[in-house]
Amino acid sequence: MNELTLVVMAAGMGSRFGGLKQITPVDEDGNFLIDYSVYDAMKVGFQKVVFIIKKENESIFKSTIGKRLESKIKVEYAFQELENVPAFVNIPENRIKPWGTVHAILAAKDLINGSFAVINADDFYGFDSYKTVANFLKAYQNPQEHVSIPYPFNKVDSKYGFVKRGVLYLNGENVDKIVESSIGYENGLVIAKPLDGKEPFQIEPNHPVSMNMFGFQQEILNSLEEYFYDFLKENADNLETSECLISEFLEKYLEEKKISLKYRTSDGLWLGMTYKEDLEEVKDKIKHLKEKGEYPTHLW
Repeated sequence: MNELTLVVMAAGMGSRFGGLKQITPVDEDGNFLIDYSVYDAMKVGFQKVVFIIKKENESIFKSTIGKRLESKIKVEYAFQELENVPAFVNIPENRIKPWGTVHAILAAKDLINGSFAVINADDFYGFDSYKTVANFLKAYQNPQEHVSIPYPFNKVDSKYGFVKRGVLYLNGENVDKIVESSIGYENGLVIAKPLDGKEPFQIEPNHPVSMNMFGFQQEILNSLEEYFYDFLKENADNLETSECLISEFLEKYLEEKKISLKYRTSDGLWLGMTYKEDLEEVKDKIKHLKEKGEYPTHLW
Protein backbone atom coordinates (compact mmCIF):
# COMPACT_ATOMS: atom_id res chain seq x y z
CA MET A 1 0.00 0.00 0.00
CA ASN A 2 1.29 3.47 -0.92
CA GLU A 3 0.74 5.35 2.34
CA LEU A 4 1.16 9.07 1.67
CA THR A 5 3.28 10.43 4.52
CA LEU A 6 4.15 13.95 5.62
CA VAL A 7 7.67 14.01 7.10
CA VAL A 8 8.24 17.07 9.29
CA MET A 9 11.81 18.04 10.14
CA ALA A 10 11.53 19.47 13.65
CA ALA A 11 14.82 18.63 15.35
CA GLY A 12 16.47 22.05 14.93
CA MET A 13 16.61 24.36 17.93
CA GLY A 14 16.30 27.67 16.04
CA SER A 15 19.39 29.48 17.31
CA ARG A 16 18.70 32.69 15.36
CA PHE A 17 15.09 32.69 16.51
CA GLY A 18 16.15 32.29 20.11
CA GLY A 19 14.37 29.12 21.14
CA LEU A 20 12.30 26.15 20.06
CA LYS A 21 10.35 27.92 17.32
CA GLN A 22 8.65 24.74 16.11
CA ILE A 23 6.38 24.92 19.17
CA THR A 24 5.77 28.66 19.29
CA PRO A 25 2.01 29.47 19.20
CA VAL A 26 0.87 31.53 16.21
CA ASP A 27 -2.84 31.90 17.01
CA GLU A 28 -5.21 32.40 19.95
CA ASP A 29 -5.73 28.64 20.37
CA GLY A 30 -2.04 27.92 20.86
CA ASN A 31 -1.55 26.21 17.48
CA PHE A 32 1.89 26.08 15.89
CA LEU A 33 2.80 26.53 12.23
CA ILE A 34 3.08 22.72 12.10
CA ASP A 35 -0.64 22.45 12.90
CA TYR A 36 -1.47 24.39 9.75
CA SER A 37 0.89 22.24 7.67
CA VAL A 38 -0.78 19.04 8.88
CA TYR A 39 -4.25 20.54 8.40
CA ASP A 40 -3.47 21.36 4.75
CA ALA A 41 -1.78 17.98 4.15
CA MET A 42 -4.78 16.07 5.51
CA LYS A 43 -7.12 17.94 3.14
CA VAL A 44 -5.19 16.66 0.09
CA GLY A 45 -4.93 13.04 1.20
CA PHE A 46 -1.88 12.57 3.40
CA GLN A 47 -2.60 9.67 5.73
CA LYS A 48 0.24 9.92 8.23
CA VAL A 49 2.60 12.48 9.73
CA VAL A 50 6.06 11.66 11.06
CA PHE A 51 7.70 14.25 13.29
CA ILE A 52 11.49 14.11 13.31
CA ILE A 53 12.49 15.48 16.70
CA LYS A 54 15.13 15.25 19.37
CA LYS A 55 14.44 12.62 22.00
CA GLU A 56 14.67 15.28 24.70
CA ASN A 57 11.68 17.09 23.14
CA GLU A 58 9.43 14.02 22.88
CA SER A 59 7.28 14.83 25.90
CA ILE A 60 6.53 18.43 24.92
CA PHE A 61 5.70 17.46 21.32
CA LYS A 62 3.36 14.68 22.39
CA SER A 63 1.61 16.81 25.01
CA THR A 64 0.97 19.68 22.56
CA ILE A 65 0.62 19.05 18.83
CA GLY A 66 0.65 15.27 19.21
CA LYS A 67 -2.31 15.40 21.57
CA ARG A 68 -4.21 17.66 19.17
CA LEU A 69 -3.62 15.43 16.14
CA GLU A 70 -3.68 11.85 17.38
CA SER A 71 -7.44 11.46 16.85
CA LYS A 72 -7.34 13.02 13.36
CA ILE A 73 -4.36 11.45 11.57
CA LYS A 74 -1.82 8.73 12.22
CA VAL A 75 1.07 10.33 14.13
CA GLU A 76 4.52 8.82 14.63
CA TYR A 77 7.84 10.12 15.92
CA ALA A 78 11.39 9.61 14.70
CA PHE A 79 14.37 10.73 16.74
CA GLN A 80 17.33 12.43 15.12
CA GLU A 81 20.12 11.69 17.55
CA LEU A 82 23.82 12.44 17.17
CA GLU A 83 24.69 8.85 18.04
CA ASN A 84 22.52 7.40 15.26
CA VAL A 85 25.38 6.72 12.83
CA PRO A 86 27.18 3.60 11.55
CA ALA A 87 29.60 1.85 13.90
CA PHE A 88 32.66 2.96 11.91
CA VAL A 89 32.07 6.64 12.81
CA ASN A 90 34.14 8.17 15.60
CA ILE A 91 31.93 10.98 16.90
CA PRO A 92 34.05 14.01 17.92
CA GLU A 93 33.74 14.96 21.59
CA ASN A 94 32.89 18.56 20.64
CA ARG A 95 30.09 17.58 18.25
CA ILE A 96 26.70 18.73 19.59
CA LYS A 97 24.29 19.00 16.65
CA PRO A 98 23.02 16.06 14.58
CA TRP A 99 24.29 15.59 11.05
CA GLY A 100 21.92 17.64 8.89
CA THR A 101 18.79 17.18 6.81
CA VAL A 102 19.82 13.90 5.11
CA HIS A 103 20.42 12.42 8.57
CA ALA A 104 17.02 13.75 9.66
CA ILE A 105 15.10 12.05 6.84
CA LEU A 106 16.96 8.78 7.40
CA ALA A 107 15.82 8.85 11.03
CA ALA A 108 12.29 8.34 9.68
CA LYS A 109 13.21 5.70 7.09
CA ASP A 110 11.57 2.75 8.86
CA LEU A 111 8.32 4.70 9.35
CA ILE A 112 7.80 5.53 5.67
CA ASN A 113 5.75 3.11 3.59
CA GLY A 114 5.25 4.79 0.25
CA SER A 115 5.64 8.24 -1.28
CA PHE A 116 6.30 11.10 1.11
CA ALA A 117 6.66 14.85 1.36
CA VAL A 118 9.36 16.57 3.39
CA ILE A 119 8.89 19.98 5.01
CA ASN A 120 10.45 22.22 7.65
CA ALA A 121 8.49 22.42 10.90
CA ASP A 122 8.85 26.18 11.15
CA ASP A 123 7.58 27.00 7.65
CA PHE A 124 4.01 27.56 6.46
CA TYR A 125 3.70 26.56 2.79
CA GLY A 126 0.01 27.12 2.03
CA PHE A 127 -2.73 24.74 0.88
CA ASP A 128 -1.89 24.99 -2.83
CA SER A 129 1.64 23.70 -2.21
CA TYR A 130 0.35 20.55 -0.50
CA LYS A 131 -2.18 20.01 -3.28
CA THR A 132 0.59 20.33 -5.87
CA VAL A 133 2.96 17.87 -4.19
CA ALA A 134 0.17 15.39 -3.39
CA ASN A 135 -1.03 15.35 -7.01
CA PHE A 136 2.52 14.64 -8.16
CA LEU A 137 3.02 11.79 -5.71
CA LYS A 138 -0.38 10.22 -6.40
CA ALA A 139 0.48 10.10 -10.11
CA TYR A 140 3.48 7.85 -9.30
CA GLN A 141 5.18 6.68 -12.48
CA ASN A 142 8.95 6.70 -12.12
CA PRO A 143 10.69 5.59 -8.87
CA GLN A 144 13.55 8.00 -9.56
CA GLU A 145 11.39 11.04 -10.32
CA HIS A 146 10.79 13.50 -7.49
CA VAL A 147 9.50 17.05 -7.13
CA SER A 148 10.51 20.36 -5.58
CA ILE A 149 8.08 23.13 -4.64
CA PRO A 150 10.17 26.33 -4.66
CA TYR A 151 9.21 29.95 -4.11
CA PRO A 152 10.48 33.28 -5.48
CA PHE A 153 13.08 34.62 -3.05
CA ASN A 154 11.17 37.88 -2.49
CA LYS A 155 8.27 35.82 -1.06
CA VAL A 156 10.47 33.95 1.42
CA ASP A 157 12.98 36.57 2.56
CA SER A 158 13.25 38.20 5.96
CA LYS A 159 13.67 41.91 6.54
CA TYR A 160 15.67 41.10 9.68
CA GLY A 161 18.72 39.51 8.05
CA PHE A 162 20.17 36.83 5.80
CA VAL A 163 18.37 33.48 5.50
CA LYS A 164 19.44 30.05 4.28
CA ARG A 165 17.82 29.00 1.03
CA GLY A 166 18.74 26.72 -1.88
CA VAL A 167 19.20 28.64 -5.16
CA LEU A 168 17.61 26.62 -7.98
CA TYR A 169 18.86 26.41 -11.56
CA LEU A 170 16.14 25.23 -13.91
CA ASN A 171 15.92 23.52 -17.29
CA GLY A 172 12.33 23.54 -18.44
CA GLU A 173 10.31 21.68 -15.80
CA ASN A 174 13.43 20.10 -14.31
CA VAL A 175 15.79 21.29 -11.59
CA ASP A 176 19.38 21.00 -12.79
CA LYS A 177 21.19 22.25 -9.70
CA ILE A 178 20.67 23.54 -6.16
CA VAL A 179 23.22 25.80 -4.45
CA GLU A 180 22.60 26.01 -0.70
CA SER A 181 23.29 29.62 0.26
CA SER A 182 22.84 32.37 2.78
CA ILE A 183 20.80 35.02 0.95
CA GLY A 184 19.97 38.59 1.78
CA TYR A 185 20.05 42.20 0.67
CA GLU A 186 23.22 44.25 0.27
CA ASN A 187 23.08 47.75 -1.21
CA GLY A 188 19.70 47.03 -2.74
CA LEU A 189 20.83 43.82 -4.43
CA VAL A 190 20.00 40.20 -3.56
CA ILE A 191 23.27 38.43 -2.78
CA ALA A 192 23.64 34.67 -2.36
CA LYS A 193 26.63 33.41 -0.39
CA PRO A 194 27.15 29.66 -0.99
CA LEU A 195 27.55 27.67 2.22
CA ASP A 196 30.46 25.75 0.69
CA GLY A 197 32.55 28.93 0.67
CA LYS A 198 32.44 29.66 -3.05
CA GLU A 199 32.19 33.21 -4.37
CA PRO A 200 28.98 35.13 -3.60
CA PHE A 201 26.72 35.89 -6.56
CA GLN A 202 23.72 38.05 -7.33
CA ILE A 203 20.24 36.73 -8.08
CA GLU A 204 17.07 38.47 -9.13
CA PRO A 205 14.52 39.15 -6.34
CA ASN A 206 12.08 36.64 -7.88
CA HIS A 207 14.65 33.88 -8.46
CA PRO A 208 13.25 30.47 -7.34
CA VAL A 209 14.71 29.08 -4.14
CA SER A 210 14.14 25.86 -2.24
CA MET A 211 12.37 25.96 1.11
CA ASN A 212 12.90 22.23 1.79
CA MET A 213 9.49 21.25 0.46
CA PHE A 214 9.97 18.11 -1.61
CA GLY A 215 7.89 15.20 -2.79
CA PHE A 216 9.89 11.96 -2.84
CA GLN A 217 9.25 8.43 -3.99
CA GLN A 218 10.12 5.86 -1.32
CA GLU A 219 13.01 4.55 -3.42
CA ILE A 220 15.05 7.68 -2.68
CA LEU A 221 15.65 6.48 0.88
CA ASN A 222 18.20 3.90 -0.25
CA SER A 223 20.07 6.57 -2.20
CA LEU A 224 20.04 8.88 0.83
CA GLU A 225 21.49 6.13 2.99
CA GLU A 226 24.23 5.44 0.46
CA TYR A 227 25.05 9.14 0.24
CA PHE A 228 25.14 9.56 4.03
CA TYR A 229 27.56 6.67 4.47
CA ASP A 230 29.84 8.13 1.77
CA PHE A 231 29.61 11.55 3.42
CA LEU A 232 30.72 10.17 6.79
CA LYS A 233 33.68 8.39 5.24
CA GLU A 234 34.77 11.34 3.10
CA ASN A 235 34.49 13.77 6.04
CA ALA A 236 36.11 11.52 8.64
CA ASP A 237 38.64 14.26 9.48
CA ASN A 238 36.03 17.04 9.56
CA LEU A 239 33.14 15.65 11.57
CA GLU A 240 33.09 18.35 14.24
CA THR A 241 31.14 20.80 12.09
CA SER A 242 30.22 19.19 8.74
CA GLU A 243 26.55 18.67 7.85
CA CYS A 244 24.95 16.33 5.34
CA LEU A 245 22.35 18.43 3.51
CA ILE A 246 19.50 17.30 1.30
CA SER A 247 20.30 20.06 -1.21
CA GLU A 248 23.87 18.79 -1.61
CA PHE A 249 22.62 15.22 -2.04
CA LEU A 250 20.22 16.39 -4.74
CA GLU A 251 22.92 18.41 -6.50
CA LYS A 252 25.25 15.39 -6.65
CA TYR A 253 22.60 12.88 -7.77
CA LEU A 254 21.18 15.29 -10.34
CA GLU A 255 24.64 15.90 -11.78
CA GLU A 256 25.22 12.14 -12.00
CA LYS A 257 21.72 11.71 -13.52
CA LYS A 258 20.77 9.12 -10.91
CA ILE A 259 17.48 10.94 -10.22
CA SER A 260 15.33 13.64 -11.75
CA LEU A 261 13.78 16.50 -9.81
CA LYS A 262 10.75 18.20 -11.30
CA TYR A 263 9.92 21.84 -10.70
CA ARG A 264 6.35 22.74 -9.77
CA THR A 265 5.23 26.28 -9.03
CA SER A 266 2.73 27.01 -6.31
CA ASP A 267 0.44 29.91 -5.50
CA GLY A 268 0.71 29.01 -1.83
CA LEU A 269 1.56 31.72 0.69
CA TRP A 270 4.80 31.06 2.54
CA LEU A 271 5.32 32.17 6.14
CA GLY A 272 8.30 31.44 8.32
CA MET A 273 10.18 32.37 11.45
CA THR A 274 13.93 32.68 11.08
CA TYR A 275 14.21 35.55 13.55
CA LYS A 276 12.18 36.30 16.66
CA GLU A 277 11.00 39.52 15.06
CA ASP A 278 9.21 37.48 12.36
CA LEU A 279 6.69 36.12 14.87
CA GLU A 280 4.25 39.03 15.04
CA GLU A 281 4.02 39.27 11.25
CA VAL A 282 3.28 35.53 11.05
CA LYS A 283 0.53 35.86 13.65
CA ASP A 284 -1.05 38.76 11.76
CA LYS A 285 -1.07 36.87 8.46
CA ILE A 286 -2.55 33.73 10.04
CA LYS A 287 -5.31 35.89 11.52
CA HIS A 288 -5.93 37.45 8.10
CA LEU A 289 -6.21 34.01 6.45
CA LYS A 290 -8.85 33.05 9.00
CA GLU A 291 -10.75 36.27 8.38
CA LYS A 292 -10.75 35.44 4.65
CA GLY A 293 -12.23 32.02 5.44
CA GLU A 294 -9.22 29.99 4.27
CA TYR A 295 -8.98 28.37 7.72
CA PRO A 296 -11.64 27.91 10.40
CA THR A 297 -11.61 30.18 13.43
CA HIS A 298 -10.61 27.19 15.55
CA LEU A 299 -8.35 24.95 13.48
CA TRP A 300 -9.12 21.75 15.35
